[in-house]
This record gives sequence, structure tokens and C-alpha cells, in this order.
Amino acid sequence: MTVWLDESVVLVDEDGRRIGRAAKTAVHHADTPLHLGFSCYLFGPDGRVLLTRRALNKLTWPGVWSNSFCGHPAPDEPIEDAVRRRALQELGVEIDEPRCVLPDFRYRAVAHDGTVENEICPVFVARCVGEINADPDEVMEWMWVSWEQLQSAVTLPWSISPWAIEQIPLLHAPRDFGVVGSGQRD
Repeated sequence: MTVWLDESVVLVDEDGRRIGRAAKTAVHHADTPLHLGFSCYLFGPDGRVLLTRRALNKLTWPGVWSNSFCGHPAPDEPIEDAVRRRALQELGVEIDEPRCVLPDFRYRAVAHDGTVENEICPVFVARCVGEINADPDEVMEWMWVSWEQLQSAVTLPWSISPWAIEQIPLLHAPRDFGVVGSGQRD
């Protein structure tokens, strides 16, 4: 896998076409431009889903529970490669082939400090391969939850990221993704 050192995000227009780039460290503010991101939900062999709590030093939504991990593809980086890269960077884990299940997901959210997230954010699922070894600068804690627990998480909007609140009701059961057990649909 290629290591991407370009710490830029891809700016996109309203139709999702790439129109430029911006420094990752400077893109999130009160007037964040629309850019490309992604989210991923990891499943264990028993069908449970990994939820992570964002580190307290994160710029956006510090200390909030969220999906398994999320990030931004670098310019010219295939998004599936970016998903694999962030799994290694944030969680220290390899994943099987990521599969996009919500290709058109988009959201905009404003944090308590006025920082805006504004992303076209395809949502992926994958199976976790190995043990979690999370980077404490990215993830302060994590837990494996049942599908039912994941679905009920949206009833606690003060404790979970706004993008996860919008994504979770759109997701189907893990058996529909073919991510339980050996990866075969059950």
C-alpha cells in the first residue's frame, strides 16, 4: 500500500466533482468548503460493530462516540486505499476489502464551537482483520457493540457524532453486507 504524505483534502463542487485541494489542518472552520471524506463501520467475525470514541485533541467533535473510523482521501488517492490507510493509522488494524454501501451520503454539521463539517462522505463497511491497536491521538476508547446497540445509539444524539446519527438508520443488518462469519452471506 502506498503511504500518502500529502496532508491535503479534496475540494468538490455541489455535484461531487473535484475542483481543488486544501490543507487538512486548515480546511475545518466556520465556513468549511465542501470536501470529500469517508466513514467506515468495521464488523468482527461475530457480526458486532466497532464504535470508537474520538480523542480529546481532535479538532472536530472531540470525545464523541462515532463510527469505527473516518477520514479524507488524499488528492489522487483511490478512496478504497484511503479507507485501508486510515484503518491502519487510527486503529492499527488491517481490514478486508472495503465495500461502499452509501455512495451518495452527504452531511453538514456545526460543532458547539462553530466549526463546520461539510462533506460528501461515502460510507464503507469492512471486516476487521486482527486486534485493535488504536492510536491514542485519534481514538481514546472503543467497543464492539451488537447491531441492536448500534441502532439504538442514535437515540443518544449528545453522545454520538452527527454523521453517525444520520448514517446508522440508513445501514442494513451485517448479514446484508456479507461481513459476518467468513464473509459469506448468512
